[in-house]
Amino acid sequence: MVDWVSTTCMRCAVGCGHLHQGADIGYGLDTVRGDASHPVNRGLACQRGIRESANPDGEWLTQPMVRQDGELRKTTWDVATFHIVEHFRDAMAETRDGVAVLGSGQQTNEAAYALGKLARGGFGTRYYDANTTLCMASAVTAYYDAFGSDAPPCTYDDIPDARTHVVWGANPRVAHPVMFRWINDSAGDDDSELIVVDPVESETAEVADRHVAPDPGGDLDFARAVLAHAVETGRVDEAFVAEATEGFDDLCAGLPDPRTAAERAGVPFSAVEDLAESLESDTLVYWGMGVNQSVQGTDTAGALIDICMATGNVGPGSGPFSLTGQANSMGTRVCSSKGGWPGQRDFDDPESRELVAETWGVPVERLPDDTGPGPVGTFEAVTDGPVEAMYAVATNPVAGAPDASAVEDALEEAFLVVQDAHRTETTEFADVVLPAATWGESEGTAINMERTVSRVRPATDLPSGVRTDLDLITSVGNALFDDLFETADPEGIFAEFVGLTAGAIADCSGLSYDRLDEELAVRWPAPDPESSVAYRYYDECDDGGAGDGGGVGTTGGQWSFPTPSGRARFAGGTGRELPEPTDESYPLTLNTAREADGYNSGVRSRASPDEPGDLVARIHPDTVDAYVDSVLADGSGSGEAINEPGEGTTEGGEAVDSARATDAVDPKTGTGEPTDTRVRIESRRGSVTAVVDADEAIPEGMVWLPIHHPATNRLTIPATDPQSDEPNLKQCAVSLAPVRERVAVAGTEPASATQD
Repeated sequence: MVDWVSTTCMRCAVGCGHLHQGADIGYGLDTVRGDASHPVNRGLACQRGIRESANPDGEWLTQPMVRQDGELRKTTWDVATFHIVEHFRDAMAETRDGVAVLGSGQQTNEAAYALGKLARGGFGTRYYDANTTLCMASAVTAYYDAFGSDAPPCTYDDIPDARTHVVWGANPRVAHPVMFRWINDSAGDDDSELIVVDPVESETAEVADRHVAPDPGGDLDFARAVLAHAVETGRVDEAFVAEATEGFDDLCAGLPDPRTAAERAGVPFSAVEDLAESLESDTLVYWGMGVNQSVQGTDTAGALIDICMATGNVGPGSGPFSLTGQANSMGTRVCSSKGGWPGQRDFDDPESRELVAETWGVPVERLPDDTGPGPVGTFEAVTDGPVEAMYAVATNPVAGAPDASAVEDALEEAFLVVQDAHRTETTEFADVVLPAATWGESEGTAINMERTVSRVRPATDLPSGVRTDLDLITSVGNALFDDLFETADPEGIFAEFVGLTAGAIADCSGLSYDRLDEELAVRWPAPDPESSVAYRYYDECDDGGAGDGGGVGTTGGQWSFPTPSGRARFAGGTGRELPEPTDESYPLTLNTAREADGYNSGVRSRASPDEPGDLVARIHPDTVDAYVDSVLADGSGSGEAINEPGEGTTEGGEAVDSARATDAVDPKTGTGEPTDTRVRIESRRGSVTAVVDADEAIPEGMVWLPIHHPATNRLTIPATDPQSDEPNLKQCAVSLAPVRERVAVAGTEPASATQD
């Protein structure tokens, strides 16, 4: 019998500890279960994490390939490397920005750190993204604006102590089942409640005590209405505001009339009053892609932080808590040198740049002068110059970026290297494909959404034609730049990374593989071998009184923020117009969100890019009647679309459904039933065909599509938040018309969907 191996689940960012058991014969995992000894999840694990680790769908890549005569053909590692080096050098001949690099939150910290070192210290390119710009950049920018540092101040330990749980623009019952169990358990106490803010009656909203449904794009107006009403009704924690913040007077001067803002948001004023009242209890405000993926994403995330600070909901048992999608998105933010140098060192700080260059053994002038754009700007740079080649690692931009047709056109022009475990929509455009290891096959570390670092370990050997991300990145780097990497050993790379963070905001210098082997999970900041910080920015005094800096509110502690003044800063952002309102030609609003079974562009939950299944559009019955049934006189083509129920958590290695895990009804993909009615959904950028699911959970005038299906992003708009560069993936204008003949949805149209 093969031994059990302790590791971390790489499905989502909860960071559950897993136990993996490799196959007795051959390669792969035989059994996966939750690890009862892991301090994050104590044995809980969602079925999706178990299934997608042990037995994922998808078409495995098993040997390197190069494109010859228009077709990808299997080749040797030497030939593949030769092609990469030749074309990357040609692309760099004119400018160091000739090569773009795209990473992923599916990599280990070690691979993410190495990829950032190659991008910034090898190529020296500004066209580099670690994938967080597609999902977390708006939250990251808002955290920096408020606190001078990225990442939530609160942790999972605060969830049981909160009395009010506000879930805003997120659906953790589907996206983060284990975490949702903790939220729902806490909200189930007699003096607690769960409030959901979402235009759609999501699976999380179904079990909430209250559901507020703003209009699509109305989140910022609603948040500012709540904040304005809290101020005018005296619900401000004046002690905390005075002792620990700055900018409150300017914030108040710019607040709207709350009744007017509520009307703009499309919510009754009573919803504003009720939420402001609920904030008088210890409150955790969670938000997700429904907030971040917007041209107003940074301002809305900032408004939620403003609400927490103004009402004194910053401190143990309360606070702003962004929900991260990809498993190691936090790790890429800390390690990858995208928005800052490792450890959240300031990208523009001369001393930090000198330290990074010295550690990497490269001239400081090779480091780019700015952090560069996100993916949208990178693809524009392929089309318009200067990017001529691209290295995409563990990411699927054809499925992940908006306006998929434009992305496909750009990739047709570039020399593209794709490194992945599975065949994806993006590998179809590649000139070189590198088969990489996946979950259960790699060694390293990951960081979950509450800043907890834990080990990732292999439980099976690699097939002969497959190599780890870290091995491939360091090999490519050293083939292009002599001795850029002195080691490809994960522990050695980790030691280099944590050493570079010493004294930085996200100080991980007290971490080592030995410590993680012993403690299993440690939160950063961890500046020494004993430290592991819980709630950030706050030191509780031993006597329960005020520290040297004075007490703040009723918390009896001392606050310190890594800002120039040492105070937290109110944002007060007022937003901007949405990029594409509805009109006569495109009278409906497209919204996109996760399904229970389609994380990370669905490459582990569908057979192959050639067989994505029907695209199912959830649409309110009255909208179907107005735009489809009233036009359709003789029926439409037939077809099937099966909605799988959502899945919940497991305990002790045994799967349980979400009803048992949450004492609630089983979540489901939609509240209605898919029909054989097919519709054409069209935006200004493209059109797709979908099966209709007539669903009253979707508001009238909206079309809901899953972000993971490889047709959805043919419709979405490439507008971005001006502060974070995050795309506006959640809202654009579309039209709807019936289809009278059966159409092979995926087979007749190029593919696309969002990744995180």
